[in-house]
Amino acid sequence: MKRRDFIQRTAGAAMLMGVAPDQLFGQTAKGLTKKSLKFGMIQEEMSVLDKFKLVKELGFHGIELDSPNELNEQEILDARDQTGLEIPGVVNSVHWKKPLSHPDPEVRAACTESMIDALHKCKLYGGTTVLLVPAVVNEEVGYDEAWDRSTEEIKKMLPAAEETGVKIAIENVWNNFLISPLEAAHYIDQFDSNMIGWYFDVGNVIRYGWPDQWVRILGKRILKIDVKEYSREKQKNQGIWEGFKVKLGEGDSDWPKVNKALVAAGYEGWGSAEVPGGDRERLWDISRRMDRIYNL
Repeated sequence: MKRRDFIQRTAGAAMLMGVAPDQLFGQTAKGLTKKSLKFGMIQEEMSVLDKFKLVKELGFHGIELDSPNELNEQEILDARDQTGLEIPGVVNSVHWKKPLSHPDPEVRAACTESMIDALHKCKLYGGTTVLLVPAVVNEEVGYDEAWDRSTEEIKKMLPAAEETGVKIAIENVWNNFLISPLEAAHYIDQFDSNMIGWYFDVGNVIRYGWPDQWVRILGKRILKIDVKEYSREKQKNQGIWEGFKVKLGEGDSDWPKVNKALVAAGYEGWGSAEVPGGDRERLWDISRRMDRIYNL
């Protein structure tokens, strides 16, 4: 019997028994399993090492850093090694100031160069993704121009991604670009590369969509998750930016549906808090709220 036929028949039998097919092969996805946060959220005056120690003490498994950053590289590596915390990825810190959609090719080149450097930096840290905002559409930059310019620049980054083994993770933000999941999927697929995928921000789509639908459509393209909330009621009554001013678990992110969609998509791994940070007490509250979200 061919392997494909065996899998199909076994899967069919599993369905009759009420067992998920992947359980028979020991590959059941678990959705969100690890917690990280952004380094800038740690607002205690202390050394890099002590910040890492604090984060571990509060129950996080990792920290994401910006790239480039002003931290001492050796201090970062020492803090990682001494605490056992992971640095699952980095966030490009140039893409807003010098977007890949900018009319000036020199500006675009600066962002591309920063991404190539970030890919190598992420490998040094032991991470697997570099978050990238791909483009910004505005009155001066057309949607089609943003698509074409960013596509051209990302193609220049892919060799570095292949070399380092670190993936480019496109994030959905309020940049007037890639604002539907079907379009987002097509944007990723055009590169025909497994070195680019999606960094899905749950809270960012609630203003104009439903997170579980995005997860279902993006599927295996999702590399990492940003854990965030948004309140449609606050948006309606107080303004669109006020919608973010709600604690994790108290907004309109339907976490049970999101978790179910992530498991169905085969996702298992990191969720990174991207919310206003603070002191030890504030970070402790974020950690506990993430625990509850993960188990909904």
